[in-house]
Amino acid sequence: MTDLTAKRCKPCEGGVPPLAPAAVAELRQALHGDWVLSADGKWLSRRFEFPGFGRTMGFVNAVAWIAESEGHHPDLEVGYGRCVVQWSTHAVDGLTENDFICAAKVDRLVE
Repeated sequence: MTDLTAKRCKPCEGGVPPLAPAAVAELRQALHGDWVLSADGKWLSRRFEFPGFGRTMGFVNAVAWIAESEGHHPDLEVGYGRCVVQWSTHAVDGLTENDFICAAKVDRLVE
Protein backbone atom coordinates (compact mmCIF):
# COMPACT_ATOMS: atom_id res chain seq x y z
CA MET A 1 0.00 0.00 0.00
CA THR A 2 1.27 3.49 -0.77
CA ASP A 3 2.05 5.95 1.99
CA LEU A 4 -1.11 8.04 2.31
CA THR A 5 0.84 10.93 3.83
CA ALA A 6 2.72 11.33 0.55
CA LYS A 7 -0.55 11.89 -1.34
CA ARG A 8 -2.58 15.07 -1.80
CA CYS A 9 -6.36 15.38 -1.69
CA LYS A 10 -8.17 15.73 -4.99
CA PRO A 11 -11.03 18.21 -5.27
CA CYS A 12 -14.39 16.47 -4.92
CA GLU A 13 -17.60 18.17 -5.97
CA GLY A 14 -19.67 15.00 -5.94
CA GLY A 15 -20.77 13.00 -8.93
CA VAL A 16 -18.69 10.01 -7.84
CA PRO A 17 -19.71 7.22 -5.48
CA PRO A 18 -18.21 6.90 -2.01
CA LEU A 19 -15.63 4.18 -1.48
CA ALA A 20 -16.85 0.60 -1.45
CA PRO A 21 -16.53 -1.28 1.88
CA ALA A 22 -13.58 -3.35 0.56
CA ALA A 23 -11.66 -0.18 -0.35
CA VAL A 24 -12.44 1.34 3.05
CA ALA A 25 -11.15 -1.80 4.78
CA GLU A 26 -7.94 -1.70 2.75
CA LEU A 27 -7.27 1.99 3.42
CA ARG A 28 -7.98 1.60 7.14
CA GLN A 29 -4.97 -0.70 7.38
CA ALA A 30 -2.73 2.32 6.73
CA LEU A 31 -4.17 4.22 9.73
CA HIS A 32 -3.67 3.99 13.47
CA GLY A 33 -5.95 1.37 15.00
CA ASP A 34 -7.88 3.96 17.04
CA TRP A 35 -9.75 5.27 13.99
CA VAL A 36 -13.38 4.12 14.17
CA LEU A 37 -15.74 3.68 11.26
CA SER A 38 -19.32 4.79 11.87
CA ALA A 39 -22.04 2.14 11.80
CA ASP A 40 -23.29 3.42 8.45
CA GLY A 41 -19.75 3.55 6.99
CA LYS A 42 -19.97 7.27 6.19
CA TRP A 43 -17.59 8.66 8.85
CA LEU A 44 -14.13 7.94 10.17
CA SER A 45 -13.31 9.32 13.61
CA ARG A 46 -10.64 9.22 16.29
CA ARG A 47 -10.47 10.65 19.80
CA PHE A 48 -7.20 12.25 20.88
CA GLU A 49 -6.35 13.10 24.49
CA PHE A 50 -3.81 15.64 25.76
CA PRO A 51 -2.50 16.77 29.16
CA GLY A 52 -4.15 20.17 29.02
CA PHE A 53 -5.98 22.78 27.01
CA GLY A 54 -2.89 24.38 25.45
CA ARG A 55 -1.68 21.08 23.99
CA THR A 56 -5.18 20.33 22.76
CA MET A 57 -5.41 23.67 20.98
CA GLY A 58 -1.96 23.22 19.46
CA PHE A 59 -3.19 19.92 18.01
CA VAL A 60 -6.43 21.52 16.78
CA ASN A 61 -4.47 24.25 15.01
CA ALA A 62 -2.21 21.66 13.37
CA VAL A 63 -5.27 19.71 12.17
CA ALA A 64 -6.73 22.96 10.81
CA TRP A 65 -3.49 23.63 8.93
CA ILE A 66 -3.62 20.15 7.35
CA ALA A 67 -7.27 20.66 6.43
CA GLU A 68 -6.62 24.02 4.80
CA SER A 69 -3.56 22.71 2.98
CA GLU A 70 -5.55 19.79 1.58
CA GLY A 71 -8.81 21.66 0.95
CA HIS A 72 -10.63 18.96 2.93
CA HIS A 73 -12.10 19.76 6.31
CA PRO A 74 -13.10 17.56 9.26
CA ASP A 75 -15.67 18.04 11.95
CA LEU A 76 -13.91 18.70 15.26
CA GLU A 77 -15.21 18.28 18.78
CA VAL A 78 -12.91 20.09 21.19
CA GLY A 79 -12.83 20.14 24.98
CA TYR A 80 -10.30 20.45 27.77
CA GLY A 81 -7.65 17.82 27.06
CA ARG A 82 -9.46 16.14 24.19
CA CYS A 83 -10.34 16.44 20.52
CA VAL A 84 -12.42 14.16 18.32
CA VAL A 85 -11.57 14.40 14.63
CA GLN A 86 -14.21 13.14 12.21
CA TRP A 87 -13.66 12.82 8.47
CA SER A 88 -16.25 12.37 5.73
CA THR A 89 -16.69 13.69 2.22
CA HIS A 90 -20.00 15.54 2.35
CA ALA A 91 -20.21 15.89 -1.44
CA VAL A 92 -20.56 12.10 -1.81
CA ASP A 93 -22.25 11.43 1.55
CA GLY A 94 -19.54 8.97 2.52
CA LEU A 95 -15.83 8.27 2.50
CA THR A 96 -13.29 8.99 -0.23
CA GLU A 97 -9.53 8.54 -0.36
CA ASN A 98 -9.27 12.18 0.78
CA ASP A 99 -10.57 11.21 4.22
CA PHE A 100 -7.88 8.58 4.62
CA ILE A 101 -5.13 10.87 3.35
CA CYS A 102 -6.05 13.48 5.94
CA ALA A 103 -6.49 10.92 8.73
CA ALA A 104 -3.00 9.56 8.00
CA LYS A 105 -1.57 13.08 8.14
CA VAL A 106 -3.28 13.66 11.48
CA ASP A 107 -1.80 10.36 12.74
CA ARG A 108 1.65 11.76 11.96
CA LEU A 109 1.01 14.66 14.35
CA VAL A 110 0.93 12.35 17.35
CA GLU A 111 3.46 9.67 16.35
